[in-house]
Amino acid sequence: MNIAITESPDLAGVIVGETAISDVQGEAGYLSYRGIDITELAQQPFLQVVWQVLFGQWPDPAQEQQLRDHLAINSTLQPEDLALLRALPAGLHPMRMLQGIIPLIQPATATDATHNPDADLGLAIAARLPSLIAAHHRLSQGLDPIPAALELSLHENFLVMLHGNAPSPEAVRLLDTTQILQLEHSFNAGTFAGRVCASTKAALPAVLSASVGTLSGPLHGGADQAALAMAREVGSPEAAAEWVAAALARGDKIMGMGHREYRRLDPRAAILKPLAREFCTEPESRNLFATLVAIEEACQAHFGARGQEIHANVEFYKGAVFHSLGIPDHYFTALFAMARVYGYLAHYLEFAPVGRLIRPRARYIGE
Repeated sequence: MNIAITESPDLAGVIVGETAISDVQGEAGYLSYRGIDITELAQQPFLQVVWQVLFGQWPDPAQEQQLRDHLAINSTLQPEDLALLRALPAGLHPMRMLQGIIPLIQPATATDATHNPDADLGLAIAARLPSLIAAHHRLSQGLDPIPAALELSLHENFLVMLHGNAPSPEAVRLLDTTQILQLEHSFNAGTFAGRVCASTKAALPAVLSASVGTLSGPLHGGADQAALAMAREVGSPEAAAEWVAAALARGDKIMGMGHREYRRLDPRAAILKPLAREFCTEPESRNLFATLVAIEEACQAHFGARGQEIHANVEFYKGAVFHSLGIPDHYFTALFAMARVYGYLAHYLEFAPVGRLIRPRARYIGE
């Protein structure tokens, strides 16, 4: 029997599975979770969107409360978590910290929040990430970690643990919206890496660790930090056009411009850019945002002169949003992981029970 073999070194255009979790329609500039447009989802409470992504339905009040309680209980760092954090080398990047510690996280207590043991375990791990990130940052500053407050919402709690003071309701909602936008995105590199790991019947913590490790790369989850670093290098809106022209002449990639999937405007960027404009009010944040706008306009002018269309993706303005929330640059991708972990978990729940070992073929070119 002849078997047709499709060769694509980067798997571009190759269908490698099915999912009912999210739909990315790049040509149309459309994204949905469970059939619900991202523009509608961005206006919903964060935990309700999490439940929808995981289980394909909105939670009833009892389910939402069970989820809230489960996350709150498991947000508290255990003594072994703190011992691991204190033993880490100084200056270790937070993404390496997360990838290393995720397989070691143990639920705080046995609960049956979702009536699905894998979902409960994954959610317990997800609940611990904000506390780990905040504690890692404070320890790096020579400060003691702030314990989780069980009565606070997920992201309000995170901002308190990170900064040591209560955030405004507007800041909490901004973080909720940003995290909804990056919660899930079909077969992205991190999700696919997790599916490969899950196909071996590896344990869920190993799957989540594999996904987070993949997210750490600058061509995947690190573009938000790179885009803000670029804006700092450019320095001002007035310098953007000359800087972009020189960078493109060298063949450099403008981080955060364009997207592998979207041929039109990334729908998440359409939501995030106005939020960045609204919340980047401090002088430094305002200048960084204005510089990013000027970089985007310079790129659009350059590519438009060649008859090509290009837009900023969600990563481009996300760094400015995180900066306005007081998030240090090198923690941007960790916050991405803090949201995307729920998408990774959803794919594990969908794929692991029926998945087959993923084993592609290679074309040998050696002697």
